[in-house]
Amino acid sequence: MTSISSITTTLPSFVCCSSRAASSIHCSTTSRVNMMSSPSTRSETPIVLGVGGVSVDLLATVASYPNPDDKIRSTSMKVQGGGNAGNALTCAARLGLNARLISKVANDAQGRGVLEELQVDGVDVSFFVVSEEGNSPFTYVIVDNQTKTRTCIHTPGSPPMIPSDLSSLTLTSALDGVKLTYFDVRLHETALVVAHEANRRSIPILIDAERLREGLDDFLYISDYVVCSAKLPQAWTKAPTVPSALVSMLLRLPKVKFVIVTLGADGCIMLERSIAAEDGQAEEMDVDNLVEQLRQKINSGKAAPTCISSDVTRLQAKGVGTICGRLFLGTAEKIPESELVDTTGAGDAFIGAILYAICTNKPPEQMLLFAAQVAAIACRALGARTGLPRLSDPRLTPFLV
Repeated sequence: MTSISSITTTLPSFVCCSSRAASSIHCSTTSRVNMMSSPSTRSETPIVLGVGGVSVDLLATVASYPNPDDKIRSTSMKVQGGGNAGNALTCAARLGLNARLISKVANDAQGRGVLEELQVDGVDVSFFVVSEEGNSPFTYVIVDNQTKTRTCIHTPGSPPMIPSDLSSLTLTSALDGVKLTYFDVRLHETALVVAHEANRRSIPILIDAERLREGLDDFLYISDYVVCSAKLPQAWTKAPTVPSALVSMLLRLPKVKFVIVTLGADGCIMLERSIAAEDGQAEEMDVDNLVEQLRQKINSGKAAPTCISSDVTRLQAKGVGTICGRLFLGTAEKIPESELVDTTGAGDAFIGAILYAICTNKPPEQMLLFAAQVAAIACRALGARTGLPRLSDPRLTPFLV
């Protein structure tokens, strides 16, 4: 095993590491982190802890996606940090939250770059595990300028993170003072240890349910908030429509307060549970019909994000059941084609803004509008993080009042 003196010379200056029995090291010393921390007001801001994937993204834009056996040239190129958790926590930090992240990288150039970039953006990386062997995760991202889509080819990190990488002392320190936790359902065995301890401490949990993954059910049953990709609700519930799938999710997940399904350029749908109306006083409606009624009220000519909501309603889904709640339909900004650069990480930007909105007690309508605007701003630059705005960005001002 590499000596501790040689390790500290090869790692970035902001990381100080202690030895471990296994072939990995955990960055637990706080002296240098404190030395580089923000002013005292930083400690008064809400703390969000994320656990999940980070990577290095190697992005190349092309005029159009290549055919098999083609040789083409890129029109631009960028290398930057990526990964769902890394992107979402970077967004949260830029918006002003005190962001902490638990993940694992190798002690290679890519891993050191990941740590350095997160640190620059104000993310606390002192709970990372750094392996002396293997490789850090990385992703090739091909951005198609013709279709405005991206294709990702991911290589996982090795060795994978395991629960023994995280000591009980580290877990206690990581959760100290945390207002909200976030999980992207990667590194699931270790992440579940953190999630169960957060749940035991009554710290709210938000899950990024991007697709069916090992461990997803375990996370969902202890979560307070769920943000899904477009296909996940129906894939998980087998319900015939997205609205009925949202009803099914709240029925099957009694701890969950709301579920949001993101629909890309078509915005999002959110179903929020309501306890107050469970006495049967609320009107009962078919959930699919109500969604269609709300869609009719949307001003399709408006470019900026909008949000339409229902009253508290007893929402009935055929063959599924009935739940009391409110429906919200959010639209995405209509970005001019000349301004739309790259949708990589747009969902992560949306979730980062949701984390901020929950931590700062924003009402649902404002939360969805704000998150849509943050995601739209991020799409105007190459890469998941390049365009992530700070809270002082004037483009966010109308969505904060």
